Parts: sequence; structure tokens; C-alpha cells
Amino acid sequence: MTTTYAEAAAPVRRSVIRQIGIDTQFVLLGFPLGIIAISLAMPLFWLGVGTTIIWIGLPILMGTMYMVRGLATVERARIGPVFGRRFQHPYYKTRPDAGPIGRMLTPLIDGQSWLDLLHAIFRFIPSTIAFVFVVTWWSGALGGLSWGLWGWSLPSGPDDQDLPELLGFDSSYGTKVAFYLAAGVFFLGTLYWVVRAAALLEAYFAKGLLSGVNDLREQVAAANAARQVAQEQKAAAVSAEATALRRLERDIHDGPQQRLVRLAMDLGRAEQQFATDPDAARATVAEALTQTRETLDELRALSRGIAPPILVDRGLQAALTALAGRCTVPVILEAPQFERLDPAVESTAYFVVAESLTNVAKHSNAGEVLVSVQRAVSGLLVEVADDGVGGASLAKGHGLAGLDDRVRAAGGVLHVESPVGGGTRLTAALPL
Repeated sequence: MTTTYAEAAAPVRRSVIRQIGIDTQFVLLGFPLGIIAISLAMPLFWLGVGTTIIWIGLPILMGTMYMVRGLATVERARIGPVFGRRFQHPYYKTRPDAGPIGRMLTPLIDGQSWLDLLHAIFRFIPSTIAFVFVVTWWSGALGGLSWGLWGWSLPSGPDDQDLPELLGFDSSYGTKVAFYLAAGVFFLGTLYWVVRAAALLEAYFAKGLLSGVNDLREQVAAANAARQVAQEQKAAAVSAEATALRRLERDIHDGPQQRLVRLAMDLGRAEQQFATDPDAARATVAEALTQTRETLDELRALSRGIAPPILVDRGLQAALTALAGRCTVPVILEAPQFERLDPAVESTAYFVVAESLTNVAKHSNAGEVLVSVQRAVSGLLVEVADDGVGGASLAKGHGLAGLDDRVRAAGGVLHVESPVGGGTRLTAALPL
């Protein structure tokens, strides 16, 4: 189906008209609110300051501070539609441990309360400027376009001159209609930008005083949170690397190293037997060859755990298929083929499944295990579930603690559900 230009432009026109309505009502309502704010805040503030010496001024000052806080709350709600987002209520200082007098005086030492007061006192300046421009442009647009319908009814005397005549145009009625119509077209054509600029002038003044400090505080908090997450990921990466190195060292010590020691002893014995008992020497060498093959198999298994070639060459789906085929527990694999992912994500997902299947084979007494890998828009979801004895935990000292570090180092989250006797469900969410 072909979309016409008019159909494509209709949503834009509705958006422009809606924004003009929002900005116009914001400015028209802001002018009387600005007059009310300065009429109340200025006299009450100075009255409170002037009578502070006889203590009557303190309640007046407190009342003024809470009044301008209410006006600020209204203004934050008003500027939200202008910017197209909602503004959060800022932080106001509280002193719950202070006495009644201390709590009453808290607004006097709160920076945001003083910013609210400044806004209430000076907001009439941008409000008045914006009001003048909006009223002028709306009057010019509506009056100019409709002048031909009512201009004839205006009384005119010998000394009366309207705008076209003052500018040197012909005094005929048709010329006046054309002049005012052209002026109306000009004001209507520039109405959106002028009204928008006027509304933003008033709205940015309010935003800077009423929400600027709070926005800055939220940005600092977000930066600190991001730094904290980065530090946690770094610590998790270091911990995961240390755990992997310790495990590799243990596996080499318990496996290939012991076999190589035995191989050296067997070859030494065979060397001595060749002179006295060649048949026994040949048997020892044959046994040594068997030890050599087993050692190579263990080294290959260890290398697959570090960086399996099939994962690098053929991708995650092929690597998981090979991993499921080597598991001693029957595995149901749900891993559809999709495009290659970031190598770090693929490696972490493979490590999650490999470690999980190893734990299932060693500790779960499960009869079956389900491995599911699903790709979402923002991440990769890896799930391993078995029907074993349960009881797994992410706590430090348990076998899954290193796996949790590995996932957090990649920016992901690991969750384990493992009630005793109810099987184990391990879920890892990895961001892409």
C-alpha cells in the first residue's frame, strides 16, 4: 500500500498543532501565576526579614518558604508537557532528629528552598516577555486573517488613519484587506516558532532553578552507580580469572602432571628392563604409550575448557552441541542457529553451560538436563535445568561462586533456583 504525502504529513501537523496549544496555554497561564507569585512572595519575604528581630518574622519566613515550595511544585508539573517529560520532585533537606524549632528552621538552610524563592520573585520577567510575544503573534494571526470580515464596521473620521495608510498604502478597502491578510499569513506562518521560543524561555528559566540542582544530583548519582558497577565487574573479572587459574593449576597437577611423572618412572624402569627382561620392558613401554595417549586427551580437554577451537571456528551452537554430546547425563539442547555474537559473550555462555553440565554430572544425580539458549533484542538468555537433588548455591565457597564472578565480569546476571530435592535451574542473562 502506497502512503501519500498528505497521509504522511498528517501526524506532523497534529503534533505541531498540539504543541502550539500546549505552549500557548503554558504562557498564558504563566503570566497571571507570575504576578501572583511576586505579589505574595516579595512582600511576605521582606516582612519576615524585617520582623525577625522580634521573632514574629520567623513564622512568616517559614510560611513564605513553604508557599513558594507549593508554587514550585505546580510549575514543575506545568513545564513537563513543554519538554515532553515528567520532572521528579527534588530533594529537600530534612532534619528528623532536630527539635521543633530546628525542623521549623530547616527551609532556611536548604538550597532548593532558596531557589524556589528566587523563581517566585523573578519568574514574572520571562513570563511577561513570553506573554507579550504570544499575545502579539496570536492577535496578529487571528486579526489579520479575519480583518476583511469585520474591518468595514470600524468607525473612521477625517483624522483617523489605520496602519496601511500610515505606511503609505492605498486607502481603498480592498488594499487594506490584502495588507491585513498578508500580515495575518506572516504571523500564522511564524506562530509555531515564536510561541515555542517564548514557552521555552519561560520553561528553561523554571527548569534551571526548580530542577537543575536535582538533575545534576541525579547525574552524579548515576555516574557513581555506573562507576560502582564497573568496579564490581572489574573485581568479578579478577576473581573469575584467579579462580580459573587455580582450577587449571589443580587440574594440571591432579591429571597430566601425575601421569607425566608416572610416564617418566615407567620409561626409566623400561630402560633398566631392556637388558634383563625385554618382554617386561616392551610391556612397560606399551603401558607408557597408553599413559601418553590419556595425558594428551586430558590436555585436550583442558584446552577445550580454556578456548575450545570449535567455539572459535564454528560458533556457539556447534560448541554447545559438542559439549552436550560429551556429557554423561542425557542432554536436551535448545540452541537455534543465529549469527555470531561478540567473542566474550560466546565464551561466557559456553563456560556457563560447560560448568553447569560438569556440576550436573558430578553432584546432581540427575537423569536428564535441559540446556536452552535464547537470543533477545538486548541480550542472551542461557538456562540449564536438571531433575537432580538440588541444593546448589551462589554463596562464596560453593562451586557456582566462580561462575557467578565470570557472568558478572561480562556485565550479566546469574540466578539459581535449587530447592533441596527439587532439581536445579540456573539462568544467566548476558548483555549484547
